[in-house]
Formats: sequence, C-alpha cells, structure tokens
Amino acid sequence: MKRLAAVILPMLLTIGLSAQGLNLLDMAGEYRTSFNYTYSLSRDGGAFKDVTSGKVTVEDNAYYMEGLGLEVTSDGVTRLSVDRDAREAVFEKVEKDDMFTNPALFISSWKNYKDRLHVNSSSGDSLDVTLVLDDDTKARFVLTDVVFSPKKGLVDFNVDRSFGTEWLVTDLRP
Repeated sequence: MKRLAAVILPMLLTIGLSAQGLNLLDMAGEYRTSFNYTYSLSRDGGAFKDVTSGKVTVEDNAYYMEGLGLEVTSDGVTRLSVDRDAREAVFEKVEKDDMFTNPALFISSWKNYKDRLHVNSSSGDSLDVTLVLDDDTKARFVLTDVVFSPKKGLVDFNVDRSFGTEWLVTDLRP
C-alpha cells in the first residue's frame, strides 16, 4: 500500500499543479493581466539560457512590454517599439506575430500547444512552463507577480504618439 501511495501521490500532485497553472493562463484571457517574465531557451538538451526578461501588461490582443531596453506597445493592429536611450521609434503593422514576440498571443493561444506544454510549477501569482518546439528546442516562460484586474479597454495601448525632432522615427506601416 505504501508503494502504491508513493506512485499515486506524486501523479495527483502533478495533475493538480498542471491544472492550477493552466487555470492561471485561462484566467489571464478574461482580465487585464500584468506580470514579470523571464524567457529562456534550451537547445540540444543543454541548460536553459535566459533570452530576455521584463514586464508585461496584456488585455485581449493588446499589450505593453518592457524588456531588453525596449518599450513595445501594441493595440493588436499596430506595434510601436521605442528605444529611449537611442531615441528611436519604429511603427509597424502587426502581421505575423508569434508568441515569442507577442505575450498576448501566448496568453490567448496556449491551448494550441497544451500537448507540448509542461507546467514546472505554479501558484496563485506565478507560473513556470516549458514548451517543446517543433525542432525539440525547449522554451521556458517564467511569469511572476501575476496580477489580474478588470479590463479597462485599449486606451492604455495607444500607439498614436508623436516624437520630437531629436528622435529617429521609422514608420513601416503600409
């Protein structure tokens, strides 16, 4: 009986942990969600190496993200990337986003990958998941300090900004 319990208990804990983590992703789609993130990769079975970290606020298909010295705002149609240190801004049409560049897409499309998604750990305000990609590369997403708040609309994700003459502004929209 002890052996059976030793096998079943970890399985139940893993199932519960996975369900809790995935519920966190489900909830994120229903609210304005803010979190800190770290994204890292592992290729050929090697150790995970951090690619980037920062802060994100997501509501529906819109987001604001800080990381790698950039501020990226998207209303779901247009993306504005701002490098304040270099005084550069780039406007572009959102066309072929993927979940690595668009956190809103990760939140809304995680179910498409759930057979390749493993919950490493989760709590009420954090989530650590690993996604196995087509080439067996592993992508790890660690979300911390997750906060859910009521949706406010897209006014905070406004990309229609003007910049002074000291800025290099590139507009790649058609």
